[in-house]
Amino acid sequence: MTTSTRGAAKSPAVLVLEDGRIFRGRAYGAVGETFGEAVFSTGMTGYQETLTDPSYHRQVVVMTAPHVGNTGVNDEDMESRKIWVSGYVVRDPARVPSSWRSQRTLDDELATQGVVGISGIDTRALTRHLRERGAMRVGIFSGEALGDDAALLARVHEAPQMKGADLSAEVATTEPYVVPAIGEKRFTVAAVDLGIKGMTPHRMAERGIEVHVLPATATVDDVYAVNPDGVFFSNGPGDPATADHPVSVMRGVLERGTPLFGICFGNQILGRALGFGTYKLKYGHRGINQPVQDRTTGKVEVTAHNHGFAVDAPLEKVSETPFGRAEVSHVCLNDNVVEGLQLLDRPAFSVQYHPEAAAGPHDAAYLFDRFVSLMEGQRA
Repeated sequence: MTTSTRGAAKSPAVLVLEDGRIFRGRAYGAVGETFGEAVFSTGMTGYQETLTDPSYHRQVVVMTAPHVGNTGVNDEDMESRKIWVSGYVVRDPARVPSSWRSQRTLDDELATQGVVGISGIDTRALTRHLRERGAMRVGIFSGEALGDDAALLARVHEAPQMKGADLSAEVATTEPYVVPAIGEKRFTVAAVDLGIKGMTPHRMAERGIEVHVLPATATVDDVYAVNPDGVFFSNGPGDPATADHPVSVMRGVLERGTPLFGICFGNQILGRALGFGTYKLKYGHRGINQPVQDRTTGKVEVTAHNHGFAVDAPLEKVSETPFGRAEVSHVCLNDNVVEGLQLLDRPAFSVQYHPEAAAGPHDAAYLFDRFVSLMEGQRA
């Protein structure tokens, strides 16, 4: 990516999809060029949490909600140390933020962090195109990066694809750190950071858990060096088919029978550890309004998602795995995609979505309590 600091709000910009479709609009955020996988997010709010979610690394996010930036940006809602999206696409950006919590505009924040965006395009038409054709590579160009359409398309075709991308180590912490328990400490959890969001260890800390966040390169020995009562595998970007190291570490945890909880990328890692395959979804699930059924209770939850891959596991039967019986515990009601797994003979489960609810509904907060219950049961 190359960018200038920022440009005139109405300078021309162009978005070029790898299948040749072109949208013309105005520069938003930084001016220059950027490439990534074009995906759309259905959330009407929570854009700051989306932008700073490491799972969006190397993706250009299209917002389906037409008005974006109304609440500005603040320092409290960051989910990681920076904005991770490769590019940002909005229809009608707010001219002036109108929240008492706002400290600066979204446009300024994007420009400061060098994130190239585009505004003033028909994001509904773009979303419909991605739903019909699937997520694909895209480029956004403005300022000196503008050029002949054919040349820009050729640049897009040179960009790497998401399938086969091994990205978690690029976004994870490089050094271990500890998030202390809030109040009385009850448990210790080793959390393998594959692209973790800040709210996730906070949700555990609220339940009396001291969380030791470890790099994506952590070994089984590193995990057990903290003497954990439970092990957590986080969300993260990239193709789970490339994640051989986390899969190996998870198998080591499963062999020892330590309570285990995974979310998003962690769900795909559990699927692979159990012997299931993974596959790329046509356009993925992103946003904070995805309906999921917890098949263990029958309850339907509105949930926050960000995933372009899924686990290929049978929905209607219990599967035999190297670690005992496993079943699909959660399923998306829109398309029957696997949204959760659980082992029946060992204390391990995972979900494909984001129960930390940042941003998003709190319907799935009980999953952290379920993790606590597993650790309580193991201790007893």
